[in-house]
Amino acid sequence: MKAAPWAIRRLTAVSPSELNQLAEVLTRCVEGGASVSFMLPLSRERVAAFWQRVADDVARGARILIVAEDSAGICGTVQLVLDLPENQPHRADLCKMLVHQRARKQGLGAALLAAAEEAARAANRTLLVLDAVSGADGARLYERGGWVRVGEIPRYALYPAGGYCPTTYYYKDLGTR
Repeated sequence: MKAAPWAIRRLTAVSPSELNQLAEVLTRCVEGGASVSFMLPLSRERVAAFWQRVADDVARGARILIVAEDSAGICGTVQLVLDLPENQPHRADLCKMLVHQRARKQGLGAALLAAAEEAARAANRTLLVLDAVSGADGARLYERGGWVRVGEIPRYALYPAGGYCPTTYYYKDLGTR
């Protein structure tokens, strides 16, 4: 079996170089049409501010940040939000699954998803929740990964260049605590 062209790891602190690489991944995904909370035109300052907030959450233990790196640097990422209400200590929100165009169609999305699920278990989180653009690559990935489709909301968000997109909510039960 051929080795993966990337390695996956959890960041417990985010360096300036990693912030820049994460910004590049996010920018490429949004410019490619991914509806991940940002609109075009996308300024470097908005992207940098977003990743700095993520880095701050990682530093205080409110968020898990997982990255995949290939020979060119960070090529994918996913996050688990742990900072939820006190009556939900068993749950995490999976968000911002991003794969750079150069690393697509190689199984990286599935590998990042598996790494996030493993990190959730290690953090004693047994229920994961996410939303994805209905019918898009991410939604198909989650369904292949055993996530349960809850339902679809029409006109939930906008694509980066405008126009409504529906979202589908999913959950995955990792077992009891």
